[in-house]
Amino acid sequence: MERYLIEAMEGQAKIMIFYLDGKNRITQRIIRVIKLTDHYLLAYCYYRKQIRAFKFDHILSYGPAKRYQAKKAI
Repeated sequence: MERYLIEAMEGQAKIMIFYLDGKNRITQRIIRVIKLTDHYLLAYCYYRKQIRAFKFDHILSYGPAKRYQAKKAI
């Protein structure tokens, strides 16, 4: 996980995470990683529109954030 997050941070790429919040709810977030520490990552959260801290042990899944285009009718 660490290598992927470092590359995302260096490339300023948006990534999607599935995260277990403080109330044990699974949330989906689009983030841009700003800083990594031993226990959490600091990231800009596009859902909350602010910088947030995400604990590593609460990240359930992660991957690239892809933009989907609507198909044009012919």
